[in-house]
Amino acid sequence: MSDRVNAGVLALGCAGLEQVLAFRAPADAVLRRFFKEHAQLGRRDRGFIAETVFALLRRFSYYSAVVRGRDARRLFIAAASTLPAPERRDLIPALTLAERQWLTALDYEPPTARAADVVAELPHWLFARLRATLPQADVLAIGKAMQRAAPLDLRVNTLLAAREQALAALRESGIEAEPTRYSPLGLRLAGKPALEKHPLYLSGQLEVQDEGSQLLGLLLAPRRREMVVDFCAGAGGKTLLLGQLMRSEGRLYAFDVSERRMLRFRKRLARARLSNVHPEVIAHENDTRIKRLSGKVHRVLVDAPCTGTGTLRRNPDLKWRLSESDLDDLVAKQAAILEAAARLLQPGGRIEYATCSVLREENDGIVDDFLARHPEYVELDCGRALNEAGIAIDCGARLRLMPHTHRTDGFFAALLERRASE
Repeated sequence: MSDRVNAGVLALGCAGLEQVLAFRAPADAVLRRFFKEHAQLGRRDRGFIAETVFALLRRFSYYSAVVRGRDARRLFIAAASTLPAPERRDLIPALTLAERQWLTALDYEPPTARAADVVAELPHWLFARLRATLPQADVLAIGKAMQRAAPLDLRVNTLLAAREQALAALRESGIEAEPTRYSPLGLRLAGKPALEKHPLYLSGQLEVQDEGSQLLGLLLAPRRREMVVDFCAGAGGKTLLLGQLMRSEGRLYAFDVSERRMLRFRKRLARARLSNVHPEVIAHENDTRIKRLSGKVHRVLVDAPCTGTGTLRRNPDLKWRLSESDLDDLVAKQAAILEAAARLLQPGGRIEYATCSVLREENDGIVDDFLARHPEYVELDCGRALNEAGIAIDCGARLRLMPHTHRTDGFFAALLERRASE
């Protein structure tokens, strides 16, 4: 099979990139639609285009500095030319003579590429927000870590299989994996094989879930026969983990405002074979279906809607689609959601507030404000709670996971308990 790229594939790659660079929708969704519209592209060509686009998005500031602008074709050529093996392919046959000369003379180390926010690959406003609370060395470390593609992590459904059994079965099928560093339920794959038709996935024994996300569920530590609420269930990955930890006993409510997400979640739920989960679509955080549980719940997980700045390894275009006004809107929503969710707890109950953000405004700011207004809540030490559960991790009193230190997505969590007597 030839490693050369023809002119037609290059042209389509540049056209797909141009649509992505409009930054009106997530890059993966834009590319899925684009590939559907151009069904003549083979699997290998689709993979080449996708790899080039995401490599560019992870270092968009750098490549913009290299080509001195935002011309989609030049950006695509520059990024594709520096892909690592085996993704890199020979572009020369598809280039014009002028483009070959331009590529040969291209300076991959222009002075502007050494600016701090370019090195961190963060928009100026986001760099400044992080720099206000962290040393520049830490901001650069976070930014550089976010430029590397995230690994593929799986969670073993231990109601259906032991982790060792799942690991052995994966290896037997030719998929290299190893146990995750912290989560006792996780496996990390060496590559990114297609799993949708793998017997372990189809049977519900495996779910795709970042190790950091697994730690959020393990931190809440729900027990059998308790009443538990996942307040912002989303795609339901953490809900399934909570149900697994409850051994499919008790009652677990999964609330979300999106009917579309709930429909997708129900399919995952059927595959996981949990009988204690009750998905419900709600209108907002003060829905009557939530109010009826006031003061009755043992544990609540609030995985709040956020900027997602902790997931930039997976969604590198997100940082270029976000704005400061988005952050301001989310902070107001996060405070309202935590306030509503906390009303569900019975005395002695616990609530975990979590985000996949690295911004203080969405994390400590929300928790500190809530505690200042609610003396009936005390804060627990997340690191100690995980250590007592047999998970040896240095994450602080408030859980702070970072890709450059923990090799997970960026996560924050605080664990609060309602006093038994008020």
